[in-house]
Amino acid sequence: MSQEEKKPQWYVVHTYSGYENKVKTDLEKTIKNRELEDFFFDIVVPLEEQIEIKDGKKKVNLKKVFPGYVLVKMIVTEESWYIVRNTRGVTGFVGSGTDPIPLTEEEIRNMGFEVADVNVDYEVNDSVRVMNGPLENFIGVVQEINKEKRKVKVMVSMFGRETPVELDFIQVQKVN
Repeated sequence: MSQEEKKPQWYVVHTYSGYENKVKTDLEKTIKNRELEDFFFDIVVPLEEQIEIKDGKKKVNLKKVFPGYVLVKMIVTEESWYIVRNTRGVTGFVGSGTDPIPLTEEEIRNMGFEVADVNVDYEVNDSVRVMNGPLENFIGVVQEINKEKRKVKVMVSMFGRETPVELDFIQVQKVN
């Protein structure tokens, strides 16, 4: 199977308890240092709010939903698998034997992650308007569309020079 045909999928990585955030941070650093951003799309330590009432005061704590686990959306290759496996604090992938098993779409949905493919009504070279954020109402030209990360790269004219800006899909709208 060639690299282009492989789609990123969610995998569950088992860590020492209490190491979840450290694993996420270390993994992000390694990915950046080794320029492997094309193989890793998201690293998540799922958290949920827990409300505690103490001495009549409401306190909100963030609690790990799955202590000892980190979710990684990645394309598995020898190298990407090796990097995750050898990150300090990682004890292995969840799966059978040596092969990491991706989560099914149903499992992902049950965890509250969105699976739906996003279709946008603009294409590369289309003019779009920025709908919100610091560049609101700027008009730019679409350079690149990344469906995996739900990002669009737009060339915007700022201070008399063309500047590439990465935005979320929902931040831009096609100009007719």
